Amino acid sequence: MKGKVAVITGGNGTLGSAFAKGLAQAGATVFILGRNASKSKKRVNEFKKMGLTIHATTCDVLDEKSVQAAAKRILKKASKIDILINGAGGNMSGAIIMPDQSIFDISIDQFRKVADLNLMGTVIPTVVFAQSMVKQGKGCIINISSMAAQIPLTRVVGYSASKAAIDNYTRWMAVEMASKYGEGIRVNAIAPGFFVAEQNRKLLLKEDGSLTARGETIISQTPAKRFGKPDELISTLLWLCDDNSAFVNGIVVPVDGGFSAFGGV
Repeated sequence: MKGKVAVITGGNGTLGSAFAKGLAQAGATVFILGRNASKSKKRVNEFKKMGLTIHATTCDVLDEKSVQAAAKRILKKASKIDILINGAGGNMSGAIIMPDQSIFDISIDQFRKVADLNLMGTVIPTVVFAQSMVKQGKGCIINISSMAAQIPLTRVVGYSASKAAIDNYTRWMAVEMASKYGEGIRVNAIAPGFFVAEQNRKLLLKEDGSLTARGETIISQTPAKRFGKPDELISTLLWLCDDNSAFVNGIVVPVDGGFSAFGGV
């Protein structure tokens, strides 16, 4: 990764910060993008204590002009962008169906916001940052999918639907970029299994750290019998970004402890 410039949306989150650390440790110049400037600053300081220099810029992935402005700032400072990690995403309570609810209790407004965050929050940065990649004839885009895309999970209807769209968009963009701009621009995705992060902690763990009923169900369906650790995504990320993976394009890679392979029997 030495000499490469990487941009990570949602880079101040649990998984995004792991991506940032992994790329920086491998020698890349890393920029994390996030809406919350103070949170990003805190992350940068944490990285600094690890001996890593990581840059941060404030950006709203749902605002095209905001993303364009961020791209200009990064290009002015680093001259190029080699890697884009679309790590921004999330869920909202109104797009989740609880056990005592049905689909008729869904908040259409929050469902739309979740769909926008996960899908448009990937589409907009891709369209903006891919322009500089086209000019240089080379680039690597990594989208973040989910097990919820491949095996629709109960409750998280808005999240599952929008992540399924990410899988489709990943494959579509891979074909579009390679067909029109050459093999140098690749688009792939990583589909994490279950990792404990800020947004899903209460769904998976109780306050005392023990498993919730949903957490127990997930572990029972995961052959590894545990949740993933964010750093366990780094090797897959580095493999997809490596120039030696030049023929890997348009795929979605599960990193899930065997969850997607297990039939429950």
